[in-house]
Amino acid sequence: MYRDRYKEYLESIPDIIRLCKNTGNRSVLAYASNLDVLVKWDSERFNRLIERYLNVEPSFREGEEIASVQDLVRILSYFAIHGMGGEVDITSHEVIDVLAECFEAEYGLGGTCAQGAAALGSVGVPILVHITDCSREVIDHMSNRGIESIEDGVVVPVETCVSQEEALQHFIVQFTKDDVLKIFGKEYKVKLSNRLIMGYDEVHKVLPVREEFLEYCEKNADKMYSYDISGFNAIIDQDVMQERLERLVRHYQTVKLCNPACKIYFESAHFINNKIREYTYQMLSDVIDIMGMNEEELTDLTESRGYKVDKDNLASVLEGLEKLSKVYPVHGFVVHSKDYSLYFGKDMPDIDLEKGLTLGNLISGTRARTGRYGSLADCEETLSFSLSETGLAFAEQLEKLKLAYKVVLVPSRYLEKPVTTIGLGDSFVAGMQLCFMR
Repeated sequence: MYRDRYKEYLESIPDIIRLCKNTGNRSVLAYASNLDVLVKWDSERFNRLIERYLNVEPSFREGEEIASVQDLVRILSYFAIHGMGGEVDITSHEVIDVLAECFEAEYGLGGTCAQGAAALGSVGVPILVHITDCSREVIDHMSNRGIESIEDGVVVPVETCVSQEEALQHFIVQFTKDDVLKIFGKEYKVKLSNRLIMGYDEVHKVLPVREEFLEYCEKNADKMYSYDISGFNAIIDQDVMQERLERLVRHYQTVKLCNPACKIYFESAHFINNKIREYTYQMLSDVIDIMGMNEEELTDLTESRGYKVDKDNLASVLEGLEKLSKVYPVHGFVVHSKDYSLYFGKDMPDIDLEKGLTLGNLISGTRARTGRYGSLADCEETLSFSLSETGLAFAEQLEKLKLAYKVVLVPSRYLEKPVTTIGLGDSFVAGMQLCFMR
């Protein structure tokens, strides 16, 4: 039977903070950052856009771009109706103008590594980060949290890395469960609170990775607890991805040679180009330890290989992961969802995987509950929420299964209607790194 150890693991974080400060060792998060434009969802306003611009049934095809307001309404309707999350490029400034005209917006930090650094910094854990957008707007969201980066070959506070460049904007619309969309005389309820990310950004299509950062990590690999990598999903050109990965794979090999204990954790995302995704996974799977993803990414990835995961069935989820393990020879996989998180793969005898999954759930759940990167006190308040019934049922089912793989599952603290759905996976990944800091 699952034993709730959330409080115990939360109380271990001050020891982790002292360890990082006393040793100077860090987990490293890389590579992309941007400014998120958080569009305030209003179903009535969106229904007016539907009435004005939608002239075909809602739909979306892999690789599509939003090149017009008609595309925006058609694609966003499709994602909302199905409660799906995802990422699509905007290529028309007209779309930006309509979003600004029709909806209010707030600004926040974007990028898995940047949001993960902010989440860990907010609970007091020192972290080293590589970011691509060093605009004032982005850096301000990361300042005064003990986050560090590399400048001229040395470690510096991230707030000293400000550039004069304009912020890279990613527009995010998060729709709410049970909102009603009116389309051609029919009403559709939003199935699940989720978000669509729409990037108006050419920089991350080439993902500029700073050589001085890579060189610093190679020379100081012995000071790295873990290396969380992400940000590849915006690249759409095979030659660009090949160039990036050829250098980075050599880099990861060097880091692992110098420090075999450093865990390389790759967090997946919604790839704009699935052919690029497959190439990336194949290139990385020989050098990374853990591949992380959310439920939607797991479903999409297995479906592309002819197996449809039933997300409501634990045995089906595990079967999907077993199939992936035969394709991608990583040490293990992590899946995170609103109801649970789990590790699937080979044993890691020196790592408390339950601790990582639990603190990932807690830091992510605190962001969902408060809408911000939470403090230790905020995390403690989240403990008052009940564990997910679905997650508990999965934990009970797991005890009855005979498996050839190591599986660790932790139910989430459940929120029916989160304050935000943005940055939850990024916050989870950040919390997961805490089990490697030992």
